[in-house]
Amino acid sequence: MTMPIAVSTNGTVTAKFVTAIANPAVPKLTELNAMSAIDLSCYLTGDGLSTETSENTTEDPRLCSKQVYEARGDFTDTMELTYVFNPKSPADDEARIGLPPGTQGFIVLRWAVDSEDALAIGDLVDVYPVEMGAQKKNTPARNGVHKITQKPFVIGAVKRDVALVA
Repeated sequence: MTMPIAVSTNGTVTAKFVTAIANPAVPKLTELNAMSAIDLSCYLTGDGLSTETSENTTEDPRLCSKQVYEARGDFTDTMELTYVFNPKSPADDEARIGLPPGTQGFIVLRWAVDSEDALAIGDLVDVYPVEMGAQKKNTPARNGVHKITQKPFVIGAVKRDVALVA
């Protein structure tokens, strides 16, 4: 077997907050590049994007068997963001300003492609419909930067690996 080529995680995730996507299963490049879209990629800290899917198990015990079988149960998608903020410079504070609690929209993630490469038709993305939670200022640390941690509540079906269209 040939060793598959891996993609470094450094600088290879694009994250955007988009206020409107007509059909999350078929996101349009124009929707992701709309003036109201916020590019979160450089606001998020190196460990500031956390996505998780937890899947429950349904037990299926049978009277005739000594084994308990399993089946897929329901699942939950969750997300948490940690980003830098700068209230003295609105141009450097778009994430905090644009994501107040209660704001609804979509977080769109493109994985394993250099974040300096512009989004393009055919790129695969994940689309999370969200409502933004409270903005929690993190405790300051010596030799650090000011950060906010915020939970986007997933409020609809996540669309995974969907291609961007014109």
